[in-house]
Formats: sequence, structure tokens, C-alpha cells
Amino acid sequence: MQTIVLLGLAGLLAQLVDGSLGMAYGVTSTTLLLLIGTNPAAASATVHLAAIGTTLASGLSHWRLGNVDWRVVRRIALPGAIGSFAGATVLSRLSTEAAAPLMSGILLSLGVYILIRFTAWGTPRGRLGKPVRRRFLTPLGLAGGFLDATGGGGWGPVGTPALLASGRLEPRKVIGSIDTSEFIVALAASLGFLIGLGSSGVNLAWAGALLVGGVIAAPIAAWIVRLFPPRVLGSAVGGVIVLTNAHTILHNNLVPAAPPAQAAVYAVLILIWIGAVAWSVHAHLADRAATGAARPSSPTAAPNAAESAQR
Repeated sequence: MQTIVLLGLAGLLAQLVDGSLGMAYGVTSTTLLLLIGTNPAAASATVHLAAIGTTLASGLSHWRLGNVDWRVVRRIALPGAIGSFAGATVLSRLSTEAAAPLMSGILLSLGVYILIRFTAWGTPRGRLGKPVRRRFLTPLGLAGGFLDATGGGGWGPVGTPALLASGRLEPRKVIGSIDTSEFIVALAASLGFLIGLGSSGVNLAWAGALLVGGVIAAPIAAWIVRLFPPRVLGSAVGGVIVLTNAHTILHNNLVPAAPPAQAAVYAVLILIWIGAVAWSVHAHLADRAATGAARPSSPTAAPNAAESAQR
């Protein structure tokens, strides 16, 4: 019972992050399942089954708040489904011994990517309003879907930063579109795992706990995305994913290291994480201060325009 409650809380927190950042539900939830000893393929299958419900709830919430670009959803969802089905089939055929280092390595890489991406560059807004082309979205969907199934998460970490980097969509629509299209990706991955593992490969109680927590958090996260600074959240989440998967790799002797060396690695990672979050907070406050400094000119401009009109 304690495990079910913890998984429900994990699902809630993971969906809060995913719905407001556009990534990390699968990575966070799968990391937790691996920490409690779940088979890598079963962990990914369980998370994707839960994600069918959480992504549906998240997509509906984002749609109601106007956070979805349906052209992007249509163009990226089908390639994502193909990639995730293929990834689920590949992971289902790997042995646990072969899948464990693969899964932890992918999750660690995604965590490093998230940490660096949001700490160093934030959320670019270059070519806002220009259409996102199919020739960009198709390979992005295929790669993101495949990585999502094999790594237990990756649709958001691949898709969200790529769309943000394009500068063609405002951040809230990037997040809403990625979260909405993930419903199709999760559905295809679950089908692939069902074929590869059978129904016995999924812990339905665990999937249900993750689902309940995620559904509760979905509308809250869709509202938060309009308010919470994604740069700070990205740095915080990236650090958590790096630390937990580094622990998995070191604890299971996938990379042999003596206890003092392990402690040194943890200490360095924690310092880097704290520094990254502090930098992101500083950058966010600086951006907000710069925006605030530019605003006083607009109130004076309005009276001057009115005076000119009267003259």
C-alpha cells in the first residue's frame, strides 16, 4: 500500500512538471520504478499505460486553455507513434541485463540534456508565428517516439526543446502541443509493449496509481504553464534526473567505482545542480527586471498619442 501511495504522489509531481514544462513525466516516473527494482521493459510499459490517461487529461486541459497548435499535433503525432511502437518492440526483446544499462544511460543522457538546455539557453523566441514544417516534425517525431519507448521517457525532452529552439511557437503552445500529441505516442508504445511482453508485463496497480496522480495534476499543470518560469523548472528537474540515474548506474556497479569515488561524484553533481538552478533563477530575475524596465515607457506613450490625436 505504501508503494501505491508513493507512486500516486510521484505521478502527481511528475505530471505537474510535465504539464508545465512539456517533458519529464516518463523520465521521472520510469526512474522511480527502476529505483524500486522494476524490470526496465516493464517499467516503461507501466508508465506508458498510465500515460494514456494522463496525456489525454493533459491534452484536454491545454486545449481548453488555448495552449495547443493542432497543425503541429497532426504532423508530429503519427511519426511519434511509429517511432514509439518500434522502440517498445526493441525494448521488449532485450534481456533485463542488457536493458538496465541501456535504460539508465538514456535517462542520464536526457537528464544532462535537460539540465544544460534550460540552464544555458532558457527558452528562445526567435521566429515566433512562422509555420513549423513537416520535414522538421516528421524526423523529430520518429526520434522522439523511439527514444520515449526505449528510455521510458523522451518525447518531451526531445520534442519540447527542439520546438522551442525553432522559435516558431510561443512556449505555452509548444508545451501544450507536445503534451497533447503524446497521447497518440503513449497509445502506440503501450500496444507495442502489449505485443512484446503480454499483459503480465505491466503492473496494473502501479499504472493506476501513476494515472490517478497524473490526472489530478493535469489541469493544475496546464494553468501553471502560463505562470511558472520554465527555465528554472527545467534546471531543477534535469538535476533530479541526473542524480537519480547516476545513483542507479553507480549502485548497480554498471560503472565500477569505490565508495569514496561514488561520494565524490554525488558531491560534484549536487554542486553542479545547485549552481545550475541558481543561475537559472538569476537569469529569470534579470529577464524580468529588463522587461519591467522597458514597461514605464508605454504609459507615457499612450497619453502622448491621445494628445496628438486631440491636436
